[in-house]
Amino acid sequence: MLHYCIQPVREIAIITAALLVLAGGPVGALELAQGLNMHGVIAGSLQCQSLSETAGANDRCRGVVPFQPEVEYTPAPADTLYARLGFARSNGLNAASPFQLAPWIADHEEDVRDINGRDRDHLLNAWYRHSFSLPDDDVLDITLGIISASDYLDENAYSNDEYTQFMNQALVNAPNALLPAYDAGAALEWQVGDIALRGVYMNIGENDDGNGYGFYGLQLGYRVATALGEGNYRLMVDTTTEDFPDPQGSSLERRRSVSMSLDQQLGETLGVFIRLGRQDDAAVIRYQWLYSGGLDIRGTPWQRPADNIGLAYGYLDGGNLELRHTHVAEAYYRFVINDLLSLTADLQYMKDSLEDADGPEGLLFALRTTLEF
Repeated sequence: MLHYCIQPVREIAIITAALLVLAGGPVGALELAQGLNMHGVIAGSLQCQSLSETAGANDRCRGVVPFQPEVEYTPAPADTLYARLGFARSNGLNAASPFQLAPWIADHEEDVRDINGRDRDHLLNAWYRHSFSLPDDDVLDITLGIISASDYLDENAYSNDEYTQFMNQALVNAPNALLPAYDAGAALEWQVGDIALRGVYMNIGENDDGNGYGFYGLQLGYRVATALGEGNYRLMVDTTTEDFPDPQGSSLERRRSVSMSLDQQLGETLGVFIRLGRQDDAAVIRYQWLYSGGLDIRGTPWQRPADNIGLAYGYLDGGNLELRHTHVAEAYYRFVINDLLSLTADLQYMKDSLEDADGPEGLLFALRTTLEF
């Protein structure tokens, strides 16, 4: 493994040093003009895998550097124009991992090229949003353009950000919920007191079978405030048009899913999250059921209140392919240097079980540096 680590370690060390220099200077959201701001994220990660003999792949380390600048223009208080670009060097360990789920679900080099079969590179999001102020301080937002479903659906306070929280695909969003990204669509957000209703429609250029399809998602959320802290409870349903092959390959079917995403503060130090979901199996699917949950522990007891520890476990029951189930466990410690820069040490355990053979099993270690400006 040492042979595979030398070059990635050198690259990540250089990136970390550069980010330390940037974070020590006047870096933050940049105001380019009145109402025009630039912000974004740049990160570097080195991941190493140590696999069982049944994994069919060698132990190795890979590095990857995603960079996503964003520009936001607010010509009036109720109007926003937004664009996000995506660049990356390398495909990291995702390209060398034998597991069904990505060890780091951040956008890698192949993810920002020929997006959804549209022959479009690097432009991830570009949208216009208008906010309507309603009686009783209620708000209605309507967004049109190139959007991502996960910006509006399946959010979670402790398990939703691959740059500062968990890295594994199972613990960022629900893998059995079809949440397309970076394509044409519209989103509606209606906030009525502590109740939030969100709806998303998207037209996707191409799925894994080369078919274009439509996506419809709806989420109802409820925010509660208790003596222990804030909690959020969300129920999401989504469906697609009939553009996904059935298990026999004789017809096209819809994909449908229903899921819950819950997070709750338990005092100043502890937070807990749970995700539950089921996907219909009329079409070919990799996973039908998802059960995941975990803890967020703030660093207040050891006088590092900005730091946090994340602990989580996910179990995914297989769909109608050869995969029986997947186990994922992840733990990380995030060390916050300042308002911009953080360093994360991450450990994952993954195991895929197949119908008629032993699947891959192993540990994955990672160091991640993130600069948010």
